[in-house]
Amino acid sequence: MKAIRLQERGGPEKLVYEDAPQPGLNPGDALVQVHATGITPAELTWDDTYSNCDGSERLPAIPGHEVSGIVERIAADVSDVQIGDEVYGLTSFCRDGSAAEYVAVRAADLAPKPKSLDHTQTAAVPLSALTTWQAYFDHARLKSGQRVLIHGAAGGVGTFGVQIAHWCGAHVIGTASAENHDFLRSLGADEVIDYRQVRFEEATRDIDLVLDTIGGETRDRSWQVLKPTGMLITLPGPIPEGEAARHGKRGLFFIVQPNRVQLGKIAELLDSGVIRVIVAQSIPLANAHEAFERGVAGHTRGKLVLRVI
Repeated sequence: MKAIRLQERGGPEKLVYEDAPQPGLNPGDALVQVHATGITPAELTWDDTYSNCDGSERLPAIPGHEVSGIVERIAADVSDVQIGDEVYGLTSFCRDGSAAEYVAVRAADLAPKPKSLDHTQTAAVPLSALTTWQAYFDHARLKSGQRVLIHGAAGGVGTFGVQIAHWCGAHVIGTASAENHDFLRSLGADEVIDYRQVRFEEATRDIDLVLDTIGGETRDRSWQVLKPTGMLITLPGPIPEGEAARHGKRGLFFIVQPNRVQLGKIAELLDSGVIRVIVAQSIPLANAHEAFERGVAGHTRGKLVLRVI
């Protein structure tokens, strides 16, 4: 099969489009013919991108962990999916990913593809939507009427963050550049703050939940806007030990997990038109380095997707 592989650790310049062996199946696996895969540029810096689940080195390595495609083959013990099913899912970070013509996935992690979307649109969903869902409902227990501040609201996670919070009945505030304000309001944002012109901690307060996709100084300043009972969830990296306690607030960094049931609920929202997917650009698999370079540069609206078929 054709695949994008990394022969060594590095950035987009290390990505190579080449022939690779088709993956074998472990018990519980399904082989998916990949039609499209979403990318997360930061994954090139993750240890899991280059390591197996037992911690041993995995090189060459195939990135990409959001798949939309068709089940080609299943292990003998699999009953979750059938050959020919159109599926989507988030694949394990410590196995080779889906920037390839085929990927082996735990069948239990695959859900039926949303009927209203094509494969390219569907591949933009799993990581971003599951991250949002788990942040809101597994960790923060988001409720109607609460105030949510989303940093990087026009990005892959941010666009789902705005829509799902709005659907939940929250008051949604996003930070984004001025050219994205009308776009975010169309997704359900109640307020949008131009981070280039206004310091968000001077423009809002009494926030129940901050969803931070930026990190660094943005995370540091976010403690100021929280209610005493508020919570900061940050995605780029762990919160330094003791930082949340110094501010007297709750803080959490977490890594999204595959979840078939949650993907099914997200598909229902997509098919009913309650939320929609935003694809920044779809790029052929062979040009993956261009997609990762654009992603590393930042400021994309929505998700970057690689087309395989």
